Amino acid sequence: MVTGSEGFIGSHLTEALVERGHNVRAVVQYNSLGACGWLDTIDKGIRDQIEIVQGDVRDFDCMSKAIAGKDSVIHLAALIGIPYSYVAPRSYIDVNVSGTLNVMQACVKHEIERVVHTSTSEVYGTAQQIPIDEKHPLHAQSPYAASKVAADQIAISFAASFNLPVVILRPFNVFGPRQSLRAVIPSIITQLGTRQQFLELGSLHPTRDFNYVNDTVSAFLAAVNSDAGIGEVFNIGSGFEISIERLAELLMKIVGKNVEIRLDRKRERPMLSEVDRLVSDSSRATEVLGWSPRRVGVAGLEEALIETNAWYRLAENRRFYQMETFQF
Repeated sequence: MVTGSEGFIGSHLTEALVERGHNVRAVVQYNSLGACGWLDTIDKGIRDQIEIVQGDVRDFDCMSKAIAGKDSVIHLAALIGIPYSYVAPRSYIDVNVSGTLNVMQACVKHEIERVVHTSTSEVYGTAQQIPIDEKHPLHAQSPYAASKVAADQIAISFAASFNLPVVILRPFNVFGPRQSLRAVIPSIITQLGTRQQFLELGSLHPTRDFNYVNDTVSAFLAAVNSDAGIGEVFNIGSGFEISIERLAELLMKIVGKNVEIRLDRKRERPMLSEVDRLVSDSSRATEVLGWSPRRVGVAGLEEALIETNAWYRLAENRRFYQMETFQF
C-alpha cells in the first residue's frame, strides 16, 4: 500500500512497483472530481493493475481500511511546499504529523511486515558538517521541516515501542518529470521556455544535493525488499552539491538560452529559515540496503537534467502545467 501515490515521487514509485510484479493498493487524497493525480496520466496497462482507493491520512479509520490485507506500507503522503508552511503551519501538523501517527497506528493494528516512511533532508537544516550523515543534528528551519522531524520521531518511536518494522528514507532534493513548478528545476526549465530574457529566482547561493527521481525510487524499492535496515534512517542522495546559480547556468547551457538572472524577493525564504547547504553522505544506504545512485556528479546531474528538460518540452506534458504558450 502506498500513500501519496498520486504525487510526483509516489506516482513513479507506484509504476515501478507494478512493473516489478507487486500487487499495489494506491491511496489518493479524496476529491470531488475523482481525480487520481499523476496516476491518471500513466500507461493504461499499468494503471489497470493498481487498486486505487480514495482517502485521507488524517482519518485513522480510513487508513486502517486501506492498509488491511497488505504486507508492506510505503508512506509518502505529506504537505511538502515550504513557502506554504509559513502561511498555514497547522495544516502541516495535521497532515504530516497526525497523518503519520494514523498510518503507524494502523500498521501496528494490522501487523504490517514492512513500513517505509519518507523523511526529507530539510530536517537537518543548514549543514553543520559536510557531508551530512544520519548522525547530523536535526535543526528544523521551517514549519514544514519541523513537521517532518516530528513525523520521523513518531515512526522511530513506533519501531522502538511496538516493534514495528520501520525503515526511514531521507531523500535529498528529488527532481524529474511530473514535479511541481514550485520546485526550482521545473521553474527554471519553464521560465527558459518563454520569450522572456531573464530568470526570476530566489536566493542563488544555497547549495543542494539534487537527485533524479528514478534513483530515489530505486532506494524505496531497495528498502521495501530488504530485510536489513529496520529501525534505521538512511540518507538518499548523490553526494554532489551545486549552487542554485550554477544550476541555472547548467540548465541555460542545456536549453541553449543565456539570460539574465533576477532576484525575486517573493521566492526568498526568511533569512533565518534559509537552508544554505545540503549534501548527503549516503554510504549507510549503500552498505545496508545495497542502494547507490546511478546519476552522480556533475555529469550525472547534467544527464538527468537533459531528460527532465525533454519531458517538459513535450507538448502532451505542457498541458498539465498550462504551458501551451511556451516557446520551446
